[in-house]
Amino acid sequence: MKGAPKTGIVTVTLNPAVDQTLDVPGFTAGAVNRAVAETRTAGGKGINVAAFLASCFPGGGPVPVTATGFLGEDNVGVFEALFRRRHIHDHCLRVPGSSRVNVKVVDREGRSVTDINLPGLEVRAESWRALLAAVDGLAASNGTFVLAGSVPAGVPETAYAELTAHLRARGAFVAVDASGAPLRHAVAARPDMIKPNVHELSDLLGRPLSTREEVVAAARELCGTGITLAVVSMGADGAVFVEGGRALLAVPPPVTVASTVGAGDAMVAGVLAARLEGGDLEACARRGTAFAAGTLARLGPELPPPDRIAELMAAVRVEELQGFGTS
Repeated sequence: MKGAPKTGIVTVTLNPAVDQTLDVPGFTAGAVNRAVAETRTAGGKGINVAAFLASCFPGGGPVPVTATGFLGEDNVGVFEALFRRRHIHDHCLRVPGSSRVNVKVVDREGRSVTDINLPGLEVRAESWRALLAAVDGLAASNGTFVLAGSVPAGVPETAYAELTAHLRARGAFVAVDASGAPLRHAVAARPDMIKPNVHELSDLLGRPLSTREEVVAAARELCGTGITLAVVSMGADGAVFVEGGRALLAVPPPVTVASTVGAGDAMVAGVLAARLEGGDLEACARRGTAFAAGTLARLGPELPPPDRIAELMAAVRVEELQGFGTS
């Protein structure tokens, strides 16, 4: 007799961050600048994905959301407050030191974001082994895992590959959103889903991707290796979604951009939320794109109200890309 489906979703954040966003009109390097607003939020790609997903499934149901990874003991409060507020199950390991701080200077007038990222945690080998054991325990009752973000000092570049192989063997659906060497190693382990942007995909494959056709061909190439779903974000040009023999282009409606912080993480959350509700590729494309667009209009990783998300989903233009089926 089969066991009950594993409906829970777990995000793994190895290198969390406190995102400090400063709203600085007319920001000029080398000059005195004045911020008109400041926000501090718990961040890191996996933490953001967990927060967005928890907004979709409030109160912990019907899909419980769990966060795991590493948190620095010295500034853990901002993360614990987020988990309490969003009803996210906290399975993060506390390690000595402070989680990194990412300063984002937002100039709405100039439509620019300047990032200043401080150093992060240094993780000991025994802490990495403890996290592997924690993830193994979570795989017993959760069916979807998101491995997202950079890898801190002390954790091997092969971390996501190791986690992917282990989780796939346990029957989990694994999504990876990373870059550089960690992404390259992870892709070799064949996760179910990847979500690079164009620059990350170009770096992964070692060749320029100058046209949409080249982006689709690259995504198809990865899907041909055993990856089920490749989502490639292209900024204001939308995103390409490739699964099996289908390729879709999803273009968001125009929105006023307050900050790009968390938009990619919102897309991951939207795609997975649609998938967990049984949606097809078009549903994943619509919701993922709407989540990303909705986040762009807000400072900090926050979704707009459900009625606004519904408006954005209806306004997303989804186009079937012909001539890109399986050969």
